[in-house]
Amino acid sequence: MARVVRRFEVDAVELEQLLAPRAQPVLERKVGEGRFEAADGPVTEYRRTVAVEDGNRVTQTVEFRLAIPYFAWFFVVPIGLSLRRPPWKGDAWWLPPERLDARASSTLATLAALGVVFGYLSTLFNQTVAFAADEFHASNSAQGVAGGAVRFGGLLALFLAASADRRGRRTILLGATTAGCLLAATGALAPSLEWLAGTQVLARGCATAVLIVAGIVTVEEMPAGSRAYAIALLGMAIGLGAGVCVASLVLADVGTWGWRLVYLLPLAGVPLIRDVARRLPETRRFERPHAEVPMGGHGRRLWLLAAAAFLLNVFIAPNAQFTNRFLKHERHYSGGSIGLFQLATGTPGVIGLIAAGRAADQRGRRLIGAVALVAAAVFNVAYFFTSGWPMWGWSALGSIAADATAPILGVYGPELFPTSLRGRTNGIITVVGLGGSALGLVAAGAMSDAFGRIGPSQGILAIGPVLLAVLVLAAFPETARRELEDLNPEDQAPP
Repeated sequence: MARVVRRFEVDAVELEQLLAPRAQPVLERKVGEGRFEAADGPVTEYRRTVAVEDGNRVTQTVEFRLAIPYFAWFFVVPIGLSLRRPPWKGDAWWLPPERLDARASSTLATLAALGVVFGYLSTLFNQTVAFAADEFHASNSAQGVAGGAVRFGGLLALFLAASADRRGRRTILLGATTAGCLLAATGALAPSLEWLAGTQVLARGCATAVLIVAGIVTVEEMPAGSRAYAIALLGMAIGLGAGVCVASLVLADVGTWGWRLVYLLPLAGVPLIRDVARRLPETRRFERPHAEVPMGGHGRRLWLLAAAAFLLNVFIAPNAQFTNRFLKHERHYSGGSIGLFQLATGTPGVIGLIAAGRAADQRGRRLIGAVALVAAAVFNVAYFFTSGWPMWGWSALGSIAADATAPILGVYGPELFPTSLRGRTNGIITVVGLGGSALGLVAAGAMSDAFGRIGPSQGILAIGPVLLAVLVLAAFPETARRELEDLNPEDQAPP
């Protein structure tokens, strides 16, 4: 149990505030003079004691145990500092706009553990294909086609996501994560680029299904005022998994075959699934009776979000896949140097995730999302036209802006459809988005070979996110702080 002690010299007003129950990050109830316990919040145990000494001298002691599996080590210090903070200074800026209870906190942390696995699996092919292509003597065009082919795993993701509407979110999450880890490892044995792409089609499909269903569970379980914030925290975990994959690129320097070792690391995620199964509940919205709603009448929202996914991925996918090719062949970086570059410039993306997630819940999604999209396009294109420290700077800014779009656009899919359609519709949106990825990868590969470098192709494809920014402002609804049942009236009436 963590323990935080602080001594204050206070006036009468400040003393009154210290002796009143707090609301963030824990909702307190008074149980005695100067003694409080948790009525609600991200804790399993909690006690706060305020001892008044010589008039204006006060000692506050807080003891707490977080309801956060796997990541309590990361949150115990900032939450402790927040509890140590005097109430007259207000709440810490990074706290969720609406308080999370113990169940929501535990569920989100468990999903984040799966998010780390997904982050690794989803990044694996993009990060290693440049090294595999060197062993197999493949061109940029061949890499683009291979990357596009891997996206066909989205068809499996659609099937799995739709199954989550019938069999439940929990079952699909656990099964898809396990299968994704095992299937990804088969890439270590690939004899050619075509075989490597083929082995990763099913692995990417399972990983994509994990992302879809994890997003649905997050939105269904979190309070209305903190859904985008929770998606941002899930995005941080995904980024951690991607970072582990990037760091493992140092193995590629072992030899031309070293990239194969990176494909064996997902096997370490398999033992995690058993523990996750103990902690992950089925969502309350899926378990309680809900109407089986037909797809008819939801077409406008479906194709609006599908078009958004297509326009975003036509730029994001080639930007991610060809970054290592650019660094390796146009800037002559080694595997270790690429890993260092990716970690140094990708880590600041956390700023965009948290800031945008919190702002989207407090101030609305649309304007923030549109600005982030345009900034991501501009910064990430500039990166391909520079070198040295300016290249590092543009890449870091691009990471911040691109990550800022994730909690905003990522929350719309689960929010805008009723419980019985969330898996199926989000699967369709993802497949259309993967179609944009495939088109962008093939186009980027062909244009890169024609131009003799990668930068111009990225400049052309950047029209996708710019058009999406216009679409967000013109057509997207505002969903911040609205209950899912208000956004989807079909879930209000009993079936």
